[in-house]
Amino acid sequence: MTKRLIVLRHAQAEPLIDGSDHERALTPEGRDQARAAGATLASAGALPDHVVCSTALRARQTLESAVEAAGRIPDPDYERDLYGADVSAALEVVSRTDPDVETLLIVGHNPTMAQLVAAFMPDEPLDSFPTAGLAVIDLEVEWLYAAPGTGAVRLLT
Repeated sequence: MTKRLIVLRHAQAEPLIDGSDHERALTPEGRDQARAAGATLASAGALPDHVVCSTALRARQTLESAVEAAGRIPDPDYERDLYGADVSAALEVVSRTDPDVETLLIVGHNPTMAQLVAAFMPDEPLDSFPTAGLAVIDLEVEWLYAAPGTGAVRLLT
């Protein structure tokens, strides 16, 4: 049984001028990027059964705007661990996914999201993973065993 992991990097955010990085909001262009990502998910038939999203404002807003365009995305679980996570921590979040979930969307930050995607692409370099970048990883294992080498990547943006 194949599981599908969808990786979404948050869309373009306002620069940090003053205040908390965790509370940076999306720019108007970022909202457009996120809506385009949602439309891409819908047109690719890659709508998730479950969503795990960073607690950072820009990640939450990316998900909200993507939902506007995709039409149907389940209520997310917000994971503080995805903010500032490395690849190992992101895979730990994935490994805790309920086995009944077939398609998981994870919304987070770079460099982790790019590194996560690249880890599943050992034979080809990942040149970039832009804001609102989307990748689908078709896993050959259950969530608990998700790791580099256990799936194939398809870049959607």
